[in-house]
Amino acid sequence: MAHKDDSTGELVDRARGGDGAAWARLVERHSGLLWSIARSHGLDDADSGDVVQTTWLRLVERIDGLRDPSATGCWLATTARNESLRLVRLRGRDVPLVPAPRTPEPGPDQVVLDREHVGRVGAALGALPRRCRTLLRLFAVASSQAELAAALGIPVGSVAPTRARCLDALRRLVQ
Repeated sequence: MAHKDDSTGELVDRARGGDGAAWARLVERHSGLLWSIARSHGLDDADSGDVVQTTWLRLVERIDGLRDPSATGCWLATTARNESLRLVRLRGRDVPLVPAPRTPEPGPDQVVLDREHVGRVGAALGALPRRCRTLLRLFAVASSQAELAAALGIPVGSVAPTRARCLDALRRLVQ
């Protein structure tokens, strides 16, 4: 039986042995990141769904050959990024970023203030370089810096300093 605190490596080992609950937990744990990676490449819902489905299929095909089951999240992120880029090239699209989904308005007394603040943040995000916009959006759903690095195709040691620079730039623009 899968437990909420099972490590990814343990889940992969159990999934290799045919444990359906372990597969379900892996999908639950990592699908949000895979969807975010696909959407960050400007793919629509159908193409994003194809990327996520293909990424899981690749894991099914290659699970027995994974050398480090604990790094499966990074492997999935890299696979989703590569598959997204393949689809973008295939479709002949640029790589625009999809705006983050809107959250419901908090209440009538805060609507004006909240909209003004959201507008400032949105304008500031739009003014950031594409790499910063992508990093900040994916950071919200990646479960580790290693997964984020794999999704972005950068060294793990670059994630924190790059994120700090992007957040500093965003703060300066919002003020």
